[in-house]
Amino acid sequence: MGRLTTHVLDTVAGRPATGLAITLTDAAGAVLAETATGPDGRTPAPLLAGEAFRPGRYRLSFAVADYFRAGGHALPDPAFLDVVVIDFGIAESDGHYHVPLLVSPYGYSTYRGS
Repeated sequence: MGRLTTHVLDTVAGRPATGLAITLTDAAGAVLAETATGPDGRTPAPLLAGEAFRPGRYRLSFAVADYFRAGGHALPDPAFLDVVVIDFGIAESDGHYHVPLLVSPYGYSTYRGS
């Protein structure tokens, strides 16, 4: 069976982003998972796995402004980046989909990892 994982790196501090809230929704907007990153910047478990893992369109939402404010960064109101949203598709029912996020208060990057 396939699985969906993620991790977040804080490019300002040069370390994993700990305590960053993440929400996974399906194409209809139904919430499938709500979690936060641990000390290694990863979620404690895959966001999707087993019978729940199916091909389709999904959205990951990362609460980056809350994370940076909690870390002591003075951000404007509204923040330049509040919630980073990544819309992506899963085509292989037995694949490992890993969606990393490298983030700062003013920019981010993502890719399909391994």
